[in-house]
Amino acid sequence: MNTPAKWEAVIGLEVHVQLLTQTKMFCGCTNHYGDAPTSHVCPVCLGLPGSLPVPNEEAIRLTLLTGLMLGCTLAPVARFDRKNYFYPDMPKNYQISQYDDPLCAGGQVPLDPFLFPKEIQDTAEAKAGRAIRLTRIHLEEDVAKSFHFEDRSGIDFNRAGTPLMEIVSEADLRTPGEAFSFLGSLRQVLLAGHVSHADMEKGQMRCDVNVSVRPIGQKEFGTKVELKNLNSTSGVRRALTYEIARQIAACEKGEAIAHETRRWDDEAGATFTMRTKEKAHDYRYFPDPDLLPVRTDQGLLEAARTRLPELPTVLQSRLIQSFGVTAYQASVLGADRILCAYFEKAAAQAKSKATVANWILNDFLSTQPDPTTTPILPEFFGELADLVADGTINSAQAKKVFAELMANPASPREIVKRLGLAQISDASALGTYCDEAIVANPRSVEDYRAGKTNAINALKGFVMKKSQGKANPLQVDEILKAKLSA
Repeated sequence: MNTPAKWEAVIGLEVHVQLLTQTKMFCGCTNHYGDAPTSHVCPVCLGLPGSLPVPNEEAIRLTLLTGLMLGCTLAPVARFDRKNYFYPDMPKNYQISQYDDPLCAGGQVPLDPFLFPKEIQDTAEAKAGRAIRLTRIHLEEDVAKSFHFEDRSGIDFNRAGTPLMEIVSEADLRTPGEAFSFLGSLRQVLLAGHVSHADMEKGQMRCDVNVSVRPIGQKEFGTKVELKNLNSTSGVRRALTYEIARQIAACEKGEAIAHETRRWDDEAGATFTMRTKEKAHDYRYFPDPDLLPVRTDQGLLEAARTRLPELPTVLQSRLIQSFGVTAYQASVLGADRILCAYFEKAAAQAKSKATVANWILNDFLSTQPDPTTTPILPEFFGELADLVADGTINSAQAKKVFAELMANPASPREIVKRLGLAQISDASALGTYCDEAIVANPRSVEDYRAGKTNAINALKGFVMKKSQGKANPLQVDEILKAKLSA
């Protein structure tokens, strides 16, 4: 969506990420998605009287690792606080979170231009190379999950108490496309560090959006509206597109924007009022008396530092420089570390590494989308690319070899030999074919010598047909030109 020239949107995101830990945040219950409702619970995560929380060290390490990957300032001492509110999905009627002393502050998320919506990837907006500042990253426990049926509601307490990392951005985003790219770029970082599966459809990564509009050039923010019920990056984009247009239309009519929380209805394609925010909610934060401050400088930070991965931006630059792939190919490969490792093995010894990337991204993924289960060795793609590069087969023959490789995995060289697809590169044999072509096509020869250079294509076609497609086309071109110029 393009906002009218005199208005701009101001957008901030609050992203909640479930961490990849074996157990919950403050107890030993299993942290696993998809099991029977309320099957992983104990007195601690149910908030029963007398139970005491014990922090999950792995969750703290993963939060610190995320802070390192995103360039945050890491606190030497962090504290847990109680955030008090009453809702059916909160077993204790308060949530253990962080307020004044979070684990991470600042940092940024660089926007990958190829993680913008496809239709705007070539625009100035996508190519601006912007990085979105972060306010903070803090660690808390998740709430239970509510299910609403026709005549009743149910609560699954399996999710209650699971480690939840909240990543809060500054209000630096200006368009729905930037918000879309922010979530995709952030997800790449989280996957690179094995911090979370970050699957929005499974609720492992959830997002609340704060959005307002203001006249271009105005420094003050407009009235902020919070958007809820966003369970996909495309849903965030659609919700913002609608809400920004709604707010601009209201402002142009002179209507006041209500400070409220609105629900996004994906089927209706619209937002609807959930509740107004006449005043800020008082969560009555105070330090949790059951939990000591966390000293990150006593081994936790160093343990997180040893797990720093190759960041997406660094990986993409290396792929471009070392393998000669395009920026787009580097972005696609960098988004899937397993696929990227498969490609690197395939291209390691290949003469034409960019050709290997084309085979894997354009052909392999359409038939074998999971490189972890395919019987096809990655080295086969490097071998196939080399067969084309050294003239053993041409691109049309390579397609046949690829199809056979997918059906019956084997060395491409063996496939070429078995199918009799090797190109004819013998100069004497090709010279004979070219002589026959010249004799059989006198009109084309006359046209070529008269300056109609495209006439040589008829001669090439004769040679290819005579050789059953096995003649090396580059050599045929050279030999024909030499003979016609003699």
